Amino acid sequence: MDDRPTITGVATGGTRLSLPPRRARVGLSWKLLMLTVLFVMVSEVLIYVPSIANFRLSWLSDRLTMADTAAVVLAGAERAEVPRQIQDDLLSAVGATAIAIRNGATSRLIATVEMPPDVDITADLRMMAPVRDIVDAFDTLSAPNQRILRVVGPSRSGGSIIEVVMGDRALRAAMLGYSINILWVAALVSVITGALLYFSLNLIFVGPLRRLSQNMVAFSEAPEDARRIIQPSGRADEIGVAEERLSAMQNDLQATLRDQRHLADLGLAVSKVNHDLRNLLASAQLFSDRIGSLPDPSVQRFAPKLIAALDRAIAYCQSTLAYGRAREAPPARRLVALGRLVDDVAESLGLEAHPAIQFDNQVPAGLEIDADPDQLFRVLVNICRNAMQALDGGGGDNPAVVRRLTVSGRRDNGAVAIRVADTGPGVPEKARAHLFQAFQGAARPGGTGLGLAIAAEIARAHGGSIALIDTAGPGATFEIVIPDRPKKTGRGGG
Repeated sequence: MDDRPTITGVATGGTRLSLPPRRARVGLSWKLLMLTVLFVMVSEVLIYVPSIANFRLSWLSDRLTMADTAAVVLAGAERAEVPRQIQDDLLSAVGATAIAIRNGATSRLIATVEMPPDVDITADLRMMAPVRDIVDAFDTLSAPNQRILRVVGPSRSGGSIIEVVMGDRALRAAMLGYSINILWVAALVSVITGALLYFSLNLIFVGPLRRLSQNMVAFSEAPEDARRIIQPSGRADEIGVAEERLSAMQNDLQATLRDQRHLADLGLAVSKVNHDLRNLLASAQLFSDRIGSLPDPSVQRFAPKLIAALDRAIAYCQSTLAYGRAREAPPARRLVALGRLVDDVAESLGLEAHPAIQFDNQVPAGLEIDADPDQLFRVLVNICRNAMQALDGGGGDNPAVVRRLTVSGRRDNGAVAIRVADTGPGVPEKARAHLFQAFQGAARPGGTGLGLAIAAEIARAHGGSIALIDTAGPGATFEIVIPDRPKKTGRGGG
């Protein structure tokens, strides 16, 4: 069982989310410090490789110079005339076992020990080969035992070549000492450079990033607390931009959470009201049934329409109560006479006898639409009611102002397009961005924007769309497009 602590955050809908536990790990600043030290050490190694080869060549060149100086002094005397003690002192000073000068094909031995050893390897300083010099340097460092080295180089006397035979033990010891010094210097440089970079990067980069991450963790624990919104430092670099964007995002999230909480409270209140309203409408439905039994011709004419309106109201209340559990029910699509449905909408809204608004049903006779009749009725009622409110609110009581609401339709490429146009003041520009979002797309003061949101949801459920169409004329024009259902294809059996 894992008993490590977890961090809980709040989702947009107010639900608490359990985030996975954070593992203890090395901080970013320590990673930068270790990487800096590593990179400095790598740089020092890259510098050390050619420098150790150059140190070997310089050390051998110094020994050749010492041998060449001694050879110049002794060049005028015969070897037999040079006392053994002087030869031994000379060889000891150079660190060699033999010194010779060669001029063309003639070679002269200046000094040598009694029993000169065999040569194991030759180093010719007259030829420069960087790769070979590096390989020879590491070969000298890694040799387990002393080897006899023959060193060849140009003499300062001109035209001649100086040769020295010597052991490489002293050379190896000098190279090891040089390597240790380089190692200490590299370590010191790495520590100093790493410390400087650590403190500077921690101040400029890591510290602000740590502040950002800590703020995000703290904000996720209580996103509704306004005190946990990050305050931008005012930096002009990328971190300053990140702070500003994070602050804006946190403010937007808090506003969204407030709206969600408001909607949840509103939904609860609406559910309670609708529950009681449904019961009242059911009682009214019983009374309307009794009224329908009266023999009066006017009652017999209007009673079915009253009962149908009450049935629709009860169905709307029921769907509103179920809205919190699910969206709109899947459309029960039928072939519907669009012109007749538009007349029902006009009659339901009182447009036929409206004293100021002229209603014009321009749907072609015989145009049929494949849709859920009740849901399409709701769509047209919501849009036409919005148009009526816009027409009633524009122009005041001036009788010269034209108030006309037109509904038209056409079939095009397997879909029916319905247009609802009015001659009102049109949709304000600020309402267009969120026109079909609940509680955000209201085009008039006091509106909720629910009508267009419901219409858009029903249109999408039919596989269609709804949009505000820009036209050359006055007012606003909405177009609802409902495509036909795909035709079912069957395979016949043989």
